[in-house]
Amino acid sequence: MTTRGTGAAAGALAVLLAAAGCTTSAGPGGGAPTVSSAPATPSSHPSARPSGSASASGGGHGWSRQRLRGAVARHTGVTRTARPTVLNGLVGAVFTRNADGDHFCTASVVDSAGLNLIVTAAHCVWDPQLGQRSDLVFVPGYRNGDTPSGVWPLIAVTVDDGWKDHADPDVDVAFAVVQAQNGQQVQQVLGANKLGVGLGYQLPVRITGYPGTSDVPITCANNTTEQSSTQLRIDCPDYTGGTSGSPWVTDFDPSTRTGTVVGVIGGYQQGGDSPDTSYSSYFGDRVQALYDRATG
Repeated sequence: MTTRGTGAAAGALAVLLAAAGCTTSAGPGGGAPTVSSAPATPSSHPSARPSGSASASGGGHGWSRQRLRGAVARHTGVTRTARPTVLNGLVGAVFTRNADGDHFCTASVVDSAGLNLIVTAAHCVWDPQLGQRSDLVFVPGYRNGDTPSGVWPLIAVTVDDGWKDHADPDVDVAFAVVQAQNGQQVQQVLGANKLGVGLGYQLPVRITGYPGTSDVPITCANNTTEQSSTQLRIDCPDYTGGTSGSPWVTDFDPSTRTGTVVGVIGGYQQGGDSPDTSYSSYFGDRVQALYDRATG
């Protein structure tokens, strides 16, 4: 993600400390995220929030630090290199101009009447101070310099006014129309995930995305939890800078080989200040309205 650092899973540890009655650090709502005018490297960002603290023994709560870390490990997904499957082929890296430079975000194809829509994080495509980022391209299935499914320029971007005006983390979602290639729309070539709105906070999902330091995608499956009424969270390791916009996909249908996207890495802290815990704006009425605008 473009604002997360490279610390340990402090967020997950803080949640367990809270459950044990210990002091924790501040949560969402502590201020809007700062958006840089250019894609940043994964290691360039300091932690955006302080970590919680606890004594080594865990005090009188019965939770030692070792026990807490063990609990964190049991609830963290396993991250692997993503195989080149049909479902993973709906996910691509976002570059500036072409696929020759560095990729800095992730996006994926989402079902639309125009057959030409992708979804990503708003902070990937729109800077509230400078406006829409130009000359962006979507490269689905990108691997080690290969572009097996083409390079698709973004020609129209839709973000919520709350993001445009003050980088509202609750609407860190964007839909973008991509240009047809060789007379075909992107969904005709690849298929698409459905958009899932209002499906709740506890869902089994798979997240696939492109770290900025890797030319192959990674993937991880785990259950989401409620960070707040407007934010989801998930514990999956190694989601560093570049994975912003990675889709959270549930309800995989073997017959269609697609699923339902219920989030994208972004939202709180533009995705999180630890590579091991990620966030998404909750896909509710505001995201539905945004989708309706993008497809209207």
